[in-house]
Amino acid sequence: MPSQTTKRPTALAIWLVIAGVVGLIAAFQLTIEKFDALEATIADPNGTHAASCDISPIVQCTVNLNSAQGSVFGFPNPVLGLICWTAPLVVGMAILAGARFGKWFWILYTAGHTFAFGFVCWLIYQSIFKLGTLCPWCMVTWAVTIPSFFAVVLHSVRIGAIPLGEKMKRIANTLMSWLPLIVTAAFLIIAVIAMIQLPILDWIFYDVLQLG
Repeated sequence: MPSQTTKRPTALAIWLVIAGVVGLIAAFQLTIEKFDALEATIADPNGTHAASCDISPIVQCTVNLNSAQGSVFGFPNPVLGLICWTAPLVVGMAILAGARFGKWFWILYTAGHTFAFGFVCWLIYQSIFKLGTLCPWCMVTWAVTIPSFFAVVLHSVRIGAIPLGEKMKRIANTLMSWLPLIVTAAFLIIAVIAMIQLPILDWIFYDVLQLG
């Protein structure tokens, strides 16, 4: 019978497929919003364009898409998402189809997810502390990038691709079952920071009073 660290990681594969699909949808929607904004600017250079995902001055896409942070590498960030989110989808489907990847692959794949996680953490900081907004589709991307990072890192440790010793393999294997709690804690930390830094409650109460 295969051990926990050598049997096919079906649960991880299913999550990677889900994350890949969700990430591609978010990147696609943001790309469409960017195209619409560019078309509106060409049609009326002096006009203003509001994205369809602009809900309030705090929860919106326009500020993020038009900022320097929204085109870090010289092109809109969603284009990077359209390219990179195909990787989890392909890897997840390949595992479900029976593929087994070598440890060298998991090292490179973990490095890719580590970059994505670091980039998302930077974007979260920029969004909350510099731009003062929460982009809905960006938050969808955060919601799948963060758990994907933890899942891939723990898997790479437990199979020995990241050589940290037998003890860390067992710890990583145990932490896999605690992954939902770990991810929930990460989301709560981000939510608390956003609540403290941004006037979210003021906006909510203002809308409630206006509706009343």
